[in-house]
Amino acid sequence: MEEPDTTPPSPWESQVEFGYQSNSGNSDSQALNSRFEGSYTSGQHRHTGEIKYYLSEKDGEADKDQLSINLQSDYKISPDYYLYANFKGLNTKYSAYFNDYTFSGGLGYQVSNTEKLLLEVEFGPGFRYQNPNLDEIDDDDLILPETVQEPIIRTNVNMSWNALDNLTLAGEVTVTAGHSNTRVDSEVSVTNNITEEIALKIAQSQQYLDRVPPGLSKTDSVFSINLLFSF
Repeated sequence: MEEPDTTPPSPWESQVEFGYQSNSGNSDSQALNSRFEGSYTSGQHRHTGEIKYYLSEKDGEADKDQLSINLQSDYKISPDYYLYANFKGLNTKYSAYFNDYTFSGGLGYQVSNTEKLLLEVEFGPGFRYQNPNLDEIDDDDLILPETVQEPIIRTNVNMSWNALDNLTLAGEVTVTAGHSNTRVDSEVSVTNNITEEIALKIAQSQQYLDRVPPGLSKTDSVFSINLLFSF
């Protein structure tokens, strides 16, 4: 008889996503998006890191170029509650701000933490630094051409539901509110496992700023279809 595998699961988990699209004809366009996520869980500690990059070109000129970084450390203080510390950075020249960095710490609550459903809610104070897009801002615009450095309140809701053995629905919404503006980041995704290590992921992400200079949209969206590799 074979002995059961008693090897404990690795505390490390990582994922890599990659997607590319090219169109030609009346107009030539290309889009590239990639994502890397890693996590380490041991005892009461959980550390996660995520890097996303999106680039699109139209007729040989850059149309969107965005890099985001999200780092977080959690510490369990009870079966349902945990303390968190978070850093999120966004770099792009196609939004109201070239750089948008937030630091936050506070309390998290796991409404559900089962193999079928994960639902977490976080709330806490923090600090924000924003470098305005001076190419699009004049002295009389809604957002003054000054660097933003201010306290904020951050709220985050994260959900992952294993609807089927090979199908996962996920969503996340982050609200960052300060005196100068309020930012809402959201993403919904559907992941279909092809094998244990390879999956197809369809995602729609959106960033919303309630105050932007004239000529810039308040909402910036990205739709992606990626291959996801887990290891």
